[in-house]
This record gives sequence, C-alpha cells and structure tokens, in this order.
Amino acid sequence: MYVLFLCTGNSCRSLMGEAIFNHLAPDGWHAISAGSNPIGKLNSRAVALLQEKGISTAGYYSKSWNDLPVVPDIVISVCDNAAKETCPAYLGPVLRSHWGVEDPAHFEGNEQEIKAAFETAYDILRFRIEQFLALPLQSLQTDPQSLKAELDRIGSLLS
Repeated sequence: MYVLFLCTGNSCRSLMGEAIFNHLAPDGWHAISAGSNPIGKLNSRAVALLQEKGISTAGYYSKSWNDLPVVPDIVISVCDNAAKETCPAYLGPVLRSHWGVEDPAHFEGNEQEIKAAFETAYDILRFRIEQFLALPLQSLQTDPQSLKAELDRIGSLLS
C-alpha cells in the first residue's frame, strides 16, 4: 500500500509525513509525498529536525504530484484549513483523508519559537502516523469504508 502525504509546496509537512511513515511502517506499507505546487527544495529546518530524530531523508526531494512514481492507494492532505490554506484535491480512485497541520515554515517568531513550531508539527504527524499504524491494517485493507473512518478520526486528533 502506498500512502501519499500531500500539500502544496512539498517541502515541510508532507516531507515529514513521508519520512516518519517510512521510518515506522511495517513491510508492505510505503509513503511518498508531493505537492500541487512544489517549491523545488526541502525545508532545511524540517530536514534537520528529522535527522535529529534519527529519521533518514536520503533520497527525498520536493516534487509535483504529476511526477509520482506510483499511483497511491491512500492520500492524506496535511495543509492547514484553519489558516485558510488552499488544500490541493487529488483526483483519482483513492481513499482520501485530511490531517490538517499548521505549517511551521510560515511561523514567525524568534529562533526558539520557530523550533517549537517545527517540533509541534512533527509531534502531531508522528502521533497520527503511530495511531494509523496501530490499526488492524490487514483487515482494514479489505474494508475501505472503515479505513477511511479511522483515518478521518485520526486526522482530528490533536487538532
């Protein structure tokens, strides 16, 4: 199963989702990430935080959803509706869920406050991904309606 973490720029939150998921996922589950309008480079603070947490970012890059190497089974958008951020709508026969996360790349403050914003985004994504991976995935793979309900429930956690 392929899970696509989707946002607009594919430099920060979707990258963190991809890297955390791939770090924690069991065999047979993979994450990819993309953006509807990729900025073309990864956010250096997001990369540093992931490395600090022992999560590899080797091979990851900012890419368009038009350049995906596979067709995803699940699409999780991570843009922030509360900030009135435009959330891209992935078209196609996939299971969709929304896990809004405030974009730390746009947070304004001093160095300590900016670092805290990145930690918060990381903690929210990691918690939700851990909840996702704790689901009875084998049985839910054959029950897309229940899987969607679970993913939507998880997306509301810590929001």
